[in-house]
Amino acid sequence: MSSSRRNFIKTMAAGAAGLAVAGNVSGQTAKSYSRIIGSNDRINIAIQGLGRRLSAYIEPIAAKSSNVNLMYLCDVMPSQREKAAEKFAKELDYKPKLENDIRKIFDDKEVDAIFMATPDHWHTPGACMGMEAGKHIYLEKPCSHNLAEGRLVVAFQEKYNKVVQMGNQQRSAPHTIEIIKEIHYGLIGETYKAIAFYTNSRGEVPVPVKAAPPEGLDWDLFQGPSPRKGYMHDTWNYNWHWYGWDFGTAEMGNNATHEIDIARWALDVKLPNSVEVISGKHQFKNDGWEMYDTMEATYKFDDNRVIQWDGSSRNGYEKYGYGRGTFIYGSKGSVFVNRGKYIVYDLAGKVVKENKYDSAEGGMALGGGGGTSTIHAVNFFETIRGKEKLSSPIQQGAISQDLTHYANIASRLQKSFEVDPESGRIFDREAMQLWSREYEPGWEPKL
Repeated sequence: MSSSRRNFIKTMAAGAAGLAVAGNVSGQTAKSYSRIIGSNDRINIAIQGLGRRLSAYIEPIAAKSSNVNLMYLCDVMPSQREKAAEKFAKELDYKPKLENDIRKIFDDKEVDAIFMATPDHWHTPGACMGMEAGKHIYLEKPCSHNLAEGRLVVAFQEKYNKVVQMGNQQRSAPHTIEIIKEIHYGLIGETYKAIAFYTNSRGEVPVPVKAAPPEGLDWDLFQGPSPRKGYMHDTWNYNWHWYGWDFGTAEMGNNATHEIDIARWALDVKLPNSVEVISGKHQFKNDGWEMYDTMEATYKFDDNRVIQWDGSSRNGYEKYGYGRGTFIYGSKGSVFVNRGKYIVYDLAGKVVKENKYDSAEGGMALGGGGGTSTIHAVNFFETIRGKEKLSSPIQQGAISQDLTHYANIASRLQKSFEVDPESGRIFDREAMQLWSREYEPGWEPKL
């Protein structure tokens, strides 16, 4: 790619995307950008983090219609890089470079965009470094590790004017877009409540013990923004979700993000006035799991609207009849929506409308992937080109993520609190101590 072409696509696409995120790009304007960029609009991309979420990216990246070039596969574990290369070798007629350190990719001026699918503590710092280096970012959930980071990642997007799509892919699901629009048009009358839920049957996890890092693992770089500590057995491969707050955000950041986002979207609310949580560790009490495995949270908003969260990580009983989803209640009826369907009920409980979405999107399986993830990634590409508007701009994603952080704070302190719905600040000094986190010196993201 020539220097002039590279600079042109980055300048024009960033400008178009900034307008798109603000909701001010008309169809005619998007088409004009499309004509300017024309057929020379291939996007050079990299993926940081090659674990369970990788499978969701293969289809949209490999599709010739996406017109993207996968330049790098990046992970701090060599075996992850090698496995990812093998998967893409079946789909691509070229080989991406394998890289350990994402900072070297930031320095490569040829890279236009980065998919970030690292552990949670890397998300906002990595996204901020990427935007500062001129990259567009597809940022997996959770988009932040704490409340301060949610505001920071938005501030970086607004300063550097980059396309930042949060990876809550149900925002791109056609059936979900359809039913949310109908709810907003009054399909079930005045909405007042949503119940979002998630059920899984995760098993026991080992009790962590001091150990040497697995062969090849760059433990220092894995920790990245988190203060340095010695390695504990079985931390790096997924169980970091449950071993304390250094790297993960528990099930709220891991899965509640999706359903709470749909509930908030349907009720058309932003930040709550109050948060109340009942949570605890109730299964496999002597194993290494340090977080809650069961949580009920209640968020109260203006106009007497309420979102309730019901999450059970290690008791697989599906008391709502599904593993995950959202119920929305209104004055004239109710709606159930999940990743595969929506159902509309009247006040008598009779089904009046139903729409099933034919997608391979994962519901409970680790990593997910499938149709909606593909649509979401392609939407990211097309917004970079100025042809579409983001399904989940970071400004929206960060608000939904805030709700998960409030619940985590309430759980950690075992106390309820009130929130300023304008600033998001918590009216509790102890809770505000968890507004941010401690960073490894030199790694704190700053504007």
